[in-house]
Amino acid sequence: MAKVIITQTRSTIDRPEKQKRTIQALGLGKINRSVEVEMTPQIAGMIDKVNHLVSVKEA
Repeated sequence: MAKVIITQTRSTIDRPEKQKRTIQALGLGKINRSVEVEMTPQIAGMIDKVNHLVSVKEA
């Protein structure tokens, strides 16, 4: 599987609880924080749920 770098670009203030928990599960939580993860179907689903809050680049 390929690695991707996920960066949080927007705040979770005034977002539904599910989106806040998804951001936490990805290892994010503050704007401009980045994590490098393996692209699995589970991670792809999480990214899809919060794609308006994050940016994704291939590592």
